[in-house]
Amino acid sequence: MKIAIGADHAGFLLKGSLVEFLKSEGHVVLDLGTHSSEPVDYPDFAKTVGEAVLQGKAERGILVCGSGVGACVAANKLPGIRAGLCHDSYSARQGVAHDDVNVLCLGARVIGPELALDVLRVWLATRFSQGERHKRRLAKIAELEKGLRNQAQRG
Repeated sequence: MKIAIGADHAGFLLKGSLVEFLKSEGHVVLDLGTHSSEPVDYPDFAKTVGEAVLQGKAERGILVCGSGVGACVAANKLPGIRAGLCHDSYSARQGVAHDDVNVLCLGARVIGPELALDVLRVWLATRFSQGERHKRRLAKIAELEKGLRNQAQRG
């Protein structure tokens, strides 16, 4: 699978471990930064990773910041991105199976590296269930996004 990954300075070290793991598992990794622990802004990386997913440059994306919350909020502003903050394997599995989460968000100051790898393994192994109720809910989310886009255009 081709995975886009990005992190702010707080997530830089954990991102490195995740990139190593992904490559060792045979995934193609598009590392979109940051490439140091110098302070940067997580919305920039949420945009870059989200756009890579939306443009088909990656099948899924991963974002890492301090708590994971900011990156998740920012990524979900991009129509078509369904980012989920997951610090346990249940959320990772359900997020993909029921909500078709295409961007995994992790908080480097919240989750340890071993648990992060476990969450990542589950997230990668899970596929969207295609259940009718889940499709219906995703269609409603798409309608919300469409309504917001139309409202912004009228703005």
